[in-house]
Amino acid sequence: MNRKLIPFLLILLGSVFHLNAQTIRVLSFNIHHGNPPTEKESVINLDTIAKIIKNSKADLVGLQEIDVNLGRSYFENQAKKLAELTDMHYVFSKGIDLEKGEYGTAILSKSPIERVEKHFLPSPVESERRSLSIIEVTIHKRKILFANTHLDLKDKNKIEQAKFITNRFENEKLPTILVGDLNSEPKDPAITELGKVFKKTSITKGFTFPQDKPTTEIDYIMITKSAAAKFSNHRILNEQYASDHRPLYVEINIK
Repeated sequence: MNRKLIPFLLILLGSVFHLNAQTIRVLSFNIHHGNPPTEKESVINLDTIAKIIKNSKADLVGLQEIDVNLGRSYFENQAKKLAELTDMHYVFSKGIDLEKGEYGTAILSKSPIERVEKHFLPSPVESERRSLSIIEVTIHKRKILFANTHLDLKDKNKIEQAKFITNRFENEKLPTILVGDLNSEPKDPAITELGKVFKKTSITKGFTFPQDKPTTEIDYIMITKSAAAKFSNHRILNEQYASDHRPLYVEINIK
């Protein structure tokens, strides 16, 4: 073979691989309703949250602790505002009514949202109500589901909530990415339950909480085992100002 052709062929092969790649960039972030923990409660800084999201270049984002029309966050629809600031599509999922507004989670997507599911999660023990939101999107010409949640602090509740999630997805044919603040460490029963259907990305010391000196892994990005996916570039973003959690970023390649 002509040696002059080798570099050209390598570039060509690299380009073909790049075109065929189906890498999805995913971010999960508990934003503490936009209140930086080192500031007064009256300080709400969605611009910083939006900047983190934009800089990550995430295709799909799961956000927890979102205010909609609450006095403490100046009656802003935070899900809508963050979608506007990041130029993404959004879905808000209510957990509870609060004051005259709502409090829950949100999903942001670069791709148009084609279908939405919202479920209230079970709570055998009285507690703050939690929800699971699911969207269907097409990325790289492939339909996938993206789900976001914030599990309860109480053990009985989060185990039952995890069971609800595994029951929903155990026979799901579409690849499903699950993200959220699960209020559980990797060896806790709720994570074991989710592990029946999902595989999670993990790194040594993947701690996200608290933001200043993180010592606890409670934020996760997972995908259904049936999806035959690979994780890469798992990173805890070094953001110590915006929230009491650090953002979790992962890239997923679905075969």
